Amino acid sequence: MPDDLDLLSERELEVLQLVATGVTNQEIARALVISPNTVKVHLRNIYEKLGVQSRTEATMEAVRRGWVSVPGAEPAKVAALTEGAPAREESALAAASPLAAQPAADALPAVPPQPPIAAWQRVYMIAAALLVILASLAPGWWRSRSPALLAVALTDVGQAQTAAAPRSQALRWQPRARPPQPVSRFALVSDGARLYAIAGETAAGVSDQTAVYDPDADRWQTAAAKPTAVANVSAAWLDGRIYLPGGTLKDGLATDILEVYDPQTDRWSAAAALPAPRAAYGLVALNGKLYLFGGADSKGYRAETYVYDPAADRWESAARMPSPRAFLAAAVIEGKVYVAGGFDGQRELDTVAVYDPGGTGQPGGAWSTAARLNAPRGGLGLVALGPRLYAVGGGWTTPLDFSEQYDAQTGVWSRSATPIIGQWRNLGAAAVGQKVYAMGGWSGGYLVVNEEYQPLFRTLLPLGSKGG
Repeated sequence: MPDDLDLLSERELEVLQLVATGVTNQEIARALVISPNTVKVHLRNIYEKLGVQSRTEATMEAVRRGWVSVPGAEPAKVAALTEGAPAREESALAAASPLAAQPAADALPAVPPQPPIAAWQRVYMIAAALLVILASLAPGWWRSRSPALLAVALTDVGQAQTAAAPRSQALRWQPRARPPQPVSRFALVSDGARLYAIAGETAAGVSDQTAVYDPDADRWQTAAAKPTAVANVSAAWLDGRIYLPGGTLKDGLATDILEVYDPQTDRWSAAAALPAPRAAYGLVALNGKLYLFGGADSKGYRAETYVYDPAADRWESAARMPSPRAFLAAAVIEGKVYVAGGFDGQRELDTVAVYDPGGTGQPGGAWSTAARLNAPRGGLGLVALGPRLYAVGGGWTTPLDFSEQYDAQTGVWSRSATPIIGQWRNLGAAAVGQKVYAMGGWSGGYLVVNEEYQPLFRTLLPLGSKGG
């Protein structure tokens, strides 16, 4: 691979390779499942990085550098052709690549009449047409295997925004002070008294903001910005600090960084990087360690489990999840991690897997299953309070009109109310005291909501008493 290939991002290289085939911006947008405006932005960046001013020049430069393989065109030949005057650009490219624009029709030599199409050629054309039809009838199959779809799943920037469903009156839910900005794909974590909303994605792009919410005062304030702006992240509170690993960067690629925030000093620091880049994962703190589950990288959805020991500043691998997934949620009940919902590239999931770090003495822990959610949920929030789990949001592909709660003592999920009906994904959820807070997310647009939920707890009262 050429040494200068890292000049362009992975997505910019994909766009350039398609440009070299002569397709339009609209066709590139369809192939990569992005908007035409996003294609224009990538082209502008490509031109600037390569020092060119047109698609033709960009293609010639890509061939010269060996980034694009064109039959009959050698990078050395293309480099020699490009040394001529600009007026020879089109003819040079035509000589170097069959993908380039052809000369005008009146400049072509006379072409003798062609013989009739042979029978084998007709069969070939019919087979090609059938392949095109099959491809058009199976977009879901293609999309589920395309890195382009994963890139779309990891961002909402550039998507057409629609009016979110109005807030619904929901039992035991009430709105509180709004966050500083509409945001989704961010980390929300509790220190037991306050909530920290960190990083995420806004209409302007990836954010580095740290905002702190005080439920007692119902007031927000800002804290030190995270050194690296990321989205598709989770955070965990451990020994007085907030740990926030991975996420997606401004270029849309997953990162392996681990950054740590100390509320006492209002400062961020770096710690040991993840074994591999990860975004849209599940994260919990348990027994003095961090446990990270699944997620996604630039290649697809993952099933690995990583464990971080802050004392040793080291990551290790543990037992893999039963299946790859991202946009999942995780919470701890009685020393076990419940991993619920998620998205696997094809569909939202209703499965709930349970991870026991010391399961039956197996190295790396052991996995089992729990009762399924009442509905598939991707990009959900999951909070544990006592023996119960509270699942909020989702609706990535199917609208939802309820939240859910799980009783670990009975092993049953039951429905509860939700203030946002339809789609409410990639929100943040955490608890302070005995209340659940759900914030931000996406519902046709970036949300600026802060909803407080008061669970209904069973209280055991004496049936009678002796009096005098």
